[in-house]
Amino acid sequence: MKLSFKLALGTMLILSLVFLNSCKKKEKEQINAKTEIAYNKLEVESLCESNWFPHSQTPAPEEGIGSPFDTISTTNAIFHQWSWQKFLWLTKPEYQIEKLFVKQDGKDVPLYVGEILPLFLNPKKIYQVDSHLGSVTPVPGASVVLEDTAQAGSSGILRTNPAYNSVHNKEETVFYSIHVSPTLKNAAEKFKDSILNGTLAKDNLSSFPVGSLELKVSWTSIDAIPENKRGNYFTTVGAVDDGKGNFINKEVALLGMHVVGVVENHPEFIWATFENYDLAPNYNWKEDKASSSTDKLLFAKGSTTGIDGIYWDTITKQPSKLYKAYDLFKFGVPRDSVGNLMKTSQQEPVNFDNIQNINTCVKKNLKDVWKNYFYNGSIWIDTDGLNTKEQAKLLVKLGGSIGSATVGSKARGSLNSANVTMETFTQTFNSSLKHIKVDNLANCFSCHNAVSYTKKSSNTSPIYLSHIFDAYIKRAEGKTFNEVEMLKAKQEVKMFIKNRLK
Repeated sequence: MKLSFKLALGTMLILSLVFLNSCKKKEKEQINAKTEIAYNKLEVESLCESNWFPHSQTPAPEEGIGSPFDTISTTNAIFHQWSWQKFLWLTKPEYQIEKLFVKQDGKDVPLYVGEILPLFLNPKKIYQVDSHLGSVTPVPGASVVLEDTAQAGSSGILRTNPAYNSVHNKEETVFYSIHVSPTLKNAAEKFKDSILNGTLAKDNLSSFPVGSLELKVSWTSIDAIPENKRGNYFTTVGAVDDGKGNFINKEVALLGMHVVGVVENHPEFIWATFENYDLAPNYNWKEDKASSSTDKLLFAKGSTTGIDGIYWDTITKQPSKLYKAYDLFKFGVPRDSVGNLMKTSQQEPVNFDNIQNINTCVKKNLKDVWKNYFYNGSIWIDTDGLNTKEQAKLLVKLGGSIGSATVGSKARGSLNSANVTMETFTQTFNSSLKHIKVDNLANCFSCHNAVSYTKKSSNTSPIYLSHIFDAYIKRAEGKTFNEVEMLKAKQEVKMFIKNRLK
C-alpha cells in the first residue's frame, strides 16, 4: 500500500510538473507571440520615416560610416528603407530650367516653362551616360536623351499596348536612359586608368566607393497614355531618336527605374527597382494566369497563361504573345506552382511583408505624382561580419553563382528581382514557367557578378559587377561598340543555356 501510494504520489507530482511546464511553455509562447506582433507592428510603423516627407525635402539616405549598414548584423528592413528613400531623394523636385521645347509642325514649341525637374535630371548632380559609360551630349530643349531600346539578354524591344490609349491606337517603343553619380564616374575613370597603365591588375579586389550610383530609367511617348491618365505619370521632354540618327523633342512619360547603389559593407551594390502601378499585372501562380479587367500600358485586358507574354521570339523579333507582358513574381519574391512562397536563402514572408508595408506607408504620405509608383523589391548579398577584404573575396569566390537563391546561399531580398519594363523578356531564363525552380531563378546577379566578360578568359573583381564599367574598359582597350555588345550577349547566352539545362 505504501509503495502504491508513493507511486501514485510520484505520478501526480510528475503530471503536475508536466502541466506546470506546459502552462509556462504556453505562456512563454503567448508572450513571444505578443512580442513578435509588437515588434512587427513597430517595424512596420518605422519603415517609413517621417522626415522623408514632404517629398520636396527628402534627405539623402545615410550610407557610409555611422549608417545602419555600418554594423556586423543587418536587418532586412534597412535595405528596403534605403531603396525607397534613395528613390524619393532622386525624384524630389529641385532643378529649375527655363524652357523645354517639343517639335510641332517642324517648329520648337515650349511645353514646360519654368519646369522644376527631379534631382536625377540635374546634369550637375547626376550624369546621363550611354551603356559604355560615355558622356551623352545634351539636346537643346530636352531634359533627357533617348536612343537605347534594346533590353538586356534577349535584345527584345518592348512596345506598348495600343488599346491603352484607344484614341491614339498605336503602339509606342519603350526607351532607356542611364545615369550615374559623380562618385561612380570618378572612380571608374581612376580604375580604368590604373588597369590600362598596369598599376592595377585586371584581377583585383577593388570595389566602387560608398555613394556610387547607377540608374536605368524606362520611358515612352506620352501618346501611348490616355489623357485622363497622363497625370499619373511623371512626364518631361525627351530627345527621342527617330531611328534615322535624328533627335525629335517630344513629351515622354517615366515608366520605371532601377536604383543601384553602394552602401557601407556592400560593394555588390543594392539593386532596387520601381514601376508605375498601371503597367502590367502580376502573374497569379495559384490560378496559373495573368489577368486584368482593364487595359494597361503593357497588357491588353483579358488573361494569358504560360510564358508567351514575356518570351522574346528571336525569329519573329517580337514577344510570342503581343501586349501580354506581366510581372512574373510580385515584388520579385518567388512562388511555386500553387502560389506558396518558395523555400529560399531569404527569410519569408518577412521580406515580402516589409516591401508591401513600406509601399503602403510611402503611398499614404506622398502627395505628388510619385505616389503612382511602387517599389518592386531589391536584392543584395549577406556580408554580415566580414571586413572589406573579405567582402571582396566573397564576391569573387561566388562568381557567377552570386545570385543563387537556394537555402544557405548568400543572396538576400527579392530573389527573382526584375522590372517589367527593363527585364520583360528575361524574368526567367527558362522556356516554360513549369521549369522554374529555386535553383534556376533569375535576378540582377544572374548577369551582374564579379566576372568580366572577355573572349577567352575572364578577369575577376567586384568592380565588374557594373556592366557599364566593364564596357568602359573594353572600349578603352580599343574594342568597338558592337564588339563590346557581342561580348555581353555571349555572357548572357551562357546564362540562358546554364539555367535551361537545370
